[in-house]
Amino acid sequence: MEDLLLLKCKLKLPISSNPRSLGLFPRAQLHYRGVRSYELHLMKSILSSQSICSSRLKPVSAVSSDGAHSISREPLRVKKLKTFEEWDAATAKFAGAANLPFLLLQLPQIILNHRNLMAGNNSALLAVPWLGMLTGLLGNLSLLSYFIKKKESEAVAIQLLGVVSIYVVILQLAVAEAMPLPHFVATSIVTASGLIINLLKHFDLLNNGIWKSWEEFITIAGLSALPQVMWSTFVPIIPNTVFPGCIALFTAVLVVSMARMGKLSKKGVNILGSVSGWTATLLFMWMPVAQMSTNLLNPENMKGLSAVTMLLAMIGNGLLIPRALLTRDLMFTGSTWACVFYGWGNLVCLYRFNSISWELFLVSTLGFLGWIGITLWRDAQVHGHHSSFTSLKDLILGH
Repeated sequence: MEDLLLLKCKLKLPISSNPRSLGLFPRAQLHYRGVRSYELHLMKSILSSQSICSSRLKPVSAVSSDGAHSISREPLRVKKLKTFEEWDAATAKFAGAANLPFLLLQLPQIILNHRNLMAGNNSALLAVPWLGMLTGLLGNLSLLSYFIKKKESEAVAIQLLGVVSIYVVILQLAVAEAMPLPHFVATSIVTASGLIINLLKHFDLLNNGIWKSWEEFITIAGLSALPQVMWSTFVPIIPNTVFPGCIALFTAVLVVSMARMGKLSKKGVNILGSVSGWTATLLFMWMPVAQMSTNLLNPENMKGLSAVTMLLAMIGNGLLIPRALLTRDLMFTGSTWACVFYGWGNLVCLYRFNSISWELFLVSTLGFLGWIGITLWRDAQVHGHHSSFTSLKDLILGH
């Protein structure tokens, strides 16, 4: 019994309590009953020579004290945090795994183009729009400079490979006369200059003044190319003119000149600094539009389009969607756009014109829809939303 009293003192339990004195306080009386049962359990453990540490004690009911409520909520917070961290780690792995399909993205198209060139079937290469390839190349060059400035070696390697692989496709299009020669020469000069400048910057061998001039150039080039490419995509329907590009070029040169002379506000300079990233994203987003426009205008050339390339584009961009949704990064929605239109959208065109089997189209469609559904459901779960579409709302509103 002395041991029991000593144990009560250590645990700060009441040595003697009168249950009748608690009659005016029902919640306190419930608490007393829980403590009393705890005392009886300890006494039984001592009398039966059992170790108190090894005994499994039943917790006091949550209704028996206010403190129990805060204790019961704490595991829920820990569990929610753990769930978020697990999904955060999983989305990072998905984004890393997207590097593999991106590495192989243009390879099937390059092989198919090579076979058609060797067979003398140059007209098949008309299925690959040079405008779409050009937008992708400019986007890769802009992002290459962006990641070199941030010193992210892994992303630099992916963008560098993207520039080289797309340029190989453009070279094949020029050989097949599917791309005008003056445009190819200009593209080659810009690509070679961009690669040399970026590599020198990567190894810290470039003057800061030259790098700043290059950043201004890609900003002007991106702003000028985007509206012109968008206009030229529908040239068979609308008049062929360089008017949109000229207006955009004049505006871009004016804004960059004002920034260099210090005529822009601090907010304006910050916006201008993000323009190259946005134009790169928009150029990537327009790339599938140019491809699908070519498909609809020239369906007979669909056999020159690689279904494997479209499937890899859908997989690679699809793996980036969970990360984009989790981080609420609106620029990453370009991946969703490319997944829907460049990947799955072109597979729809290929199936529509009997270039792929219905089994491949069905499996890719079900896989695509299932992946989007799982992504929305999981993101809503880790954020504690009741609706899966709340995550999309948060992304659009920037929450």
